[in-house]
Amino acid sequence: MVPYTFTASRVAAQSKSERLRFALIGVGGNGTRTAPVGKEYADLVALCDVDARHLSHGNQLLCDGEADLYADYREVLAREDIDVVQISTPDHWHTKILIEAMLAGKDAYCEKPLTLTIDEGKLIRKVQKETGRVVQVGTQQRSSFNRFNKALAIIADGRLGKLKQITVGIDAGGWSPEIPIADVPKGLDWDRWLGPSPPMDYRFLKDANRDKFYTNCHTHFRWWYEHSGGKLTDWGAHHIDIAMLGIAAAGQNNDPVSVAGSAEHDVEFKDGIPMLNNRYNTARAFNLDVDFIDGDVVMNIRHDVDNGILFEGELGRIFVNRGKLVGKPVEYLASKPLPEEAIAKVYRGMPIIGNDRPAHWANFIHSIEHRTLPISDVHSHMKMLNVCHLAGICCRLGRTIHWDQATEQITGDELAASMMSRPYREGYEIEV
Repeated sequence: MVPYTFTASRVAAQSKSERLRFALIGVGGNGTRTAPVGKEYADLVALCDVDARHLSHGNQLLCDGEADLYADYREVLAREDIDVVQISTPDHWHTKILIEAMLAGKDAYCEKPLTLTIDEGKLIRKVQKETGRVVQVGTQQRSSFNRFNKALAIIADGRLGKLKQITVGIDAGGWSPEIPIADVPKGLDWDRWLGPSPPMDYRFLKDANRDKFYTNCHTHFRWWYEHSGGKLTDWGAHHIDIAMLGIAAAGQNNDPVSVAGSAEHDVEFKDGIPMLNNRYNTARAFNLDVDFIDGDVVMNIRHDVDNGILFEGELGRIFVNRGKLVGKPVEYLASKPLPEEAIAKVYRGMPIIGNDRPAHWANFIHSIEHRTLPISDVHSHMKMLNVCHLAGICCRLGRTIHWDQATEQITGDELAASMMSRPYREGYEIEV
């Protein structure tokens, strides 16, 4: 493993005048969890959110009440003294803010999933190439050295042989009863929160018997196709990512060609569109198979197995998630350790410091300093995320979806191909 001598440690210790300055756009759950890590390497000077309650809470929690506060992210991007933005909004806002940030000369740390659609990913990659901005996607499992990178190193060292089957467990999707239209909470700009999404009423229901609520807004936005892709782009964006990296680590081709299988929703669909708008509409249950171009490995994505990734090869199998890495090939490491540089190799030879989120931010800072692609760059992320999006289209249409990796197009299905993009609400279009 590369020694823990990374320039990020120097950056963290630099004087205030030398350190990068960053802004947090989206001050909800993920924002407040990830921003403290970023503060180790840069100064958090501004917060932006369309909910005044989030701004007030985040300012006290993260900045001792001293941050500059904004309701409009465009004012943040207009500041020349801000070097970096962390984008922690709901999924449907990621692409527009990220593209405008890159065009404004900002480097960005953007939470996963990077996009709401396949075509948004193409646009992000185009702008990233044109601007040269550094964008780290928040799939921090790529910087987990004691679990996920070790699993990839085991595979790369040939300990499993040729991979035959990968099972990706990402849990069941969210369920809700009917959720009534409710008054928009004070301080929340609901129209601005919706942004590019289609117009819809604010909905909220408090469960009188439990400390639980249902809504189409904060926290539960991911259970609405209007705003997200459900579990397939939530946990899927983490575990399908590692599964596809594992195929590549084994020296096999991870170009997808089709997604097939079945799914269950709590609302009826017609031509891929949910017919009810008063309850969660993303897939609750699913059993999907992804085939790859050489036909030698199948990836099964399902809700009803342990959360994590099971790699099965000709010589053995391993299971990995955020809590464990197990299997006979793992046990054999005690008598036959991996080569010294095995984990560094799967980390593309980049310096290693810390683990998980701290390491992911450190890699981001390193990439900014050296103007290189970070470990979770938009190009490799989108190849994986496209599989998540294809799986979602398969669930919504209830049929096999065929994919041409060379052209990045859905083939033989005009309706499915039309779902590679979505219209933006007037006033929230993406302009390049």
